[in-house]
Amino acid sequence: MHPLITRLITDLGWPLLDSQEALDAFTAQPGAHALFVPGDAVRNLETADVAVILPELAMAFQGRFDCAVVGDTVEAGLRTATGVLKTPGVIFYRAGRFVGGIAKVRDWDEYLSRITQILSRADAA
Repeated sequence: MHPLITRLITDLGWPLLDSQEALDAFTAQPGAHALFVPGDAVRNLETADVAVILPELAMAFQGRFDCAVVGDTVEAGLRTATGVLKTPGVIFYRAGRFVGGIAKVRDWDEYLSRITQILSRADAA
C-alpha cells in the first residue's frame, strides 16, 4: 500500500473497508460518507495526489462527510455498482445509498463545486 494511503488509515484514523460487510456497515451509518478508491498506486500516479487532496477537502467541508479507504477486495465491485470506474475516485454515500462520485484527480475548484452538488443531493434524499 502506498505510504500516503497508509497515512490516511494510521494517522487520520480512516477505516479500511476491506470486505463487503465493512463497506455496507460504514455507508449505512448516519451522515454522508466519502469513500476513497485508490486503484493501483504504482501504475496511477494520481492516487497519491487524491490521498493528499481528500483530507484537505474533508476539512474544507467542515465535517459534512466522513472518509474511508476502500480495500482491494471490494474495489472492483464498488466501482462497477456505482459506475465510477476510473481511479482514483471518491464515491459518496448517504444512508447506504450511492449519491455521486468523482473519478480521477480534479482542480480544487471543481472538487468544491462537485462535492457541494453531491452533498446537496444527499441532503435532499
